[in-house]
Parts: sequence; structure tokens; C-alpha cells
Amino acid sequence: MNYTHYDYLDLAPGASPQRIEAAYAAVLERFEFGHTEAGQDLSGLVRMIHAAYAVLSDPVQRREYDAQLWAEAEAADAELQSQLDARSLTGFTRVQQVPEALAAAVPELAA
Repeated sequence: MNYTHYDYLDLAPGASPQRIEAAYAAVLERFEFGHTEAGQDLSGLVRMIHAAYAVLSDPVQRREYDAQLWAEAEAADAELQSQLDARSLTGFTRVQQVPEALAAAVPELAA
């Protein structure tokens, strides 16, 4: 699973700068007061939280990051749609492919 900067700060995209600041403080506070299991090495996670805040708190970097996320989401949607389209065509039967015996029986039943 790929996490975004929004995930690391427990935010929804489109959060206000004030909300970003508050979320950053709240996440760091959770680590500061030891609400995690003892003995865990959280240095990598803390680095990711700081990196997420650095990007999301800068308006220019955030616009670029959001554009990148949007492009990745569009590409993933297109890939999924093509896979679904390909899957829906397998086993597809057209009306013209009706077995001859059945096609011959239908007019008799309709009469």
C-alpha cells in the first residue's frame, strides 16, 4: 500500500493550512507521549511525518504534490477501466451467435 503525505498526517486532501499545522502537532504529540509500543524504532516514520509536513505546509510544493497525486490517480483509474473493459468482453455472446437450433425454435414458440 502506498501512503501519501496526507495519510502520514491523518488528513484529507484539501485540508486548510491551519488544519495541517494542527494535525502535524497532534501526530508528533502522539509519539512524544509514548502512545506506541515500547521498543519500536519509529525514526523512519517520524522522518516521513516531517517530510509530509514540509511538503504540505509549503503552498508551491503542495500544489505540485497534489498534481502528481491527481496524475497517478488518473493513470490508475484508466488502467483499472481498461482491465474491467477487457474482462467484460471475455465470454461475451452476441445475439448473432445464437445456436441454430435455438434460432429455429424461437419463431415456432412465438407463433
